[in-house]
Amino acid sequence: MSYTPGTFIDMTAQSAPISVTITDQSGAGKVAGTITLDGIDSRITVRDLIRTRVREEVARYNAKAASTDIFHGLVMPDGAQPTAQGFWMPKRRRVDWEQQADKALEVFSRNGFFVLVADRQVADPDETLELTPDTDIRFIRLVQLVGG
Repeated sequence: MSYTPGTFIDMTAQSAPISVTITDQSGAGKVAGTITLDGIDSRITVRDLIRTRVREEVARYNAKAASTDIFHGLVMPDGAQPTAQGFWMPKRRRVDWEQQADKALEVFSRNGFFVLVADRQVADPDETLELTPDTDIRFIRLVQLVGG
């Protein structure tokens, strides 16, 4: 961003990076796990929150793909099989985070999971959220999610 003398820069449009924790929960209320996202913008769309969450879980899996065959994520990667612990990857391989994020957004659009932010359901992927580190964010899964 460049600055021209005599112009006003709206500093309120910029948001500070924060860390938030997302809780995964079943439709019955059972907590299935959490994931912390560090350094995200405090102003973020639902779409970008979902994409960032998926990018982080894929990065965590890919970092240890050679030593684990269970993917812990929002939606099942191609070729995987659902288990009680996550998604079993019969062939250990790297997962494409963008493909996973696209699947997650598709499933979200079909109400395959709900996102609650501060006890309010958010349904529009383009809605901008104002988050703090203490904001309660929950992804409610009705069933174990198979993408596509």
